[in-house]
Amino acid sequence: MRGTDELAQVEDPAWPHVRELLDGSTVPVRVLPADPDEGRRCVLQMQVTARSTLGALALHCGGLVLDDGWVRVFGGGSAAVGGLPSLGRVNRFPESFDPGWHPSTGLVVGQDVLGGVFALNGHDPAAAGRPGAPGQMTYFAPDTLEWEAMDMGHSTWVWWLLSGRLETFYDGLRPPGWREESAALDLAQGLSMYPFPWTEEARENLAATSRRPAPMREILGLATDFAHQAGLTDPGFLGEV
Repeated sequence: MRGTDELAQVEDPAWPHVRELLDGSTVPVRVLPADPDEGRRCVLQMQVTARSTLGALALHCGGLVLDDGWVRVFGGGSAAVGGLPSLGRVNRFPESFDPGWHPSTGLVVGQDVLGGVFALNGHDPAAAGRPGAPGQMTYFAPDTLEWEAMDMGHSTWVWWLLSGRLETFYDGLRPPGWREESAALDLAQGLSMYPFPWTEEARENLAATSRRPAPMREILGLATDFAHQAGLTDPGFLGEV
């Protein structure tokens, strides 16, 4: 096992490249302030170096807020200043480093305001009921209540988020006025939609749905409950938010 300094102090760190992507993106993005101690705790438990985008985000920012808050990417945490919880908090890392601990179903790395969850597959996705290969990104879709393989790793996913492809990805899920509604939320909230986004009514007339701010924990819990009621595969852990 490598220590924190060995993980953080590397040649060719990824952060300068990530910073270039952020500065050059046409997608509105806010970089939250870093919590250095929490970031170091995260990389130690994940055993990832600052050469990786995952390690760079944990060490150098408290998270990313994209498209006026529609998508949130977890990093080293900034909850103390009204921002996002860290990767460690979201994934329930042990308070002290435990070399035997790892996320049982995968690492939650992002979410969107409708309760969509982005996660990095663990070593045995099939056993966790997740599609895709180990180490690849998956998405829990709020309109189907099922996980979908994204066929990309974490670094490519971050590039993809910043590349302007979100508009196509969320086609049919963003109602009129979504940007203003999303921007008005605090980062512990999402948009509760009724009829629910997984219903036929919402698919047929998204503009007619009503939406209100709600705790993200409530939105994720409701999606899990409805997945169980519909007899779908148990979504499993969606993050502690």
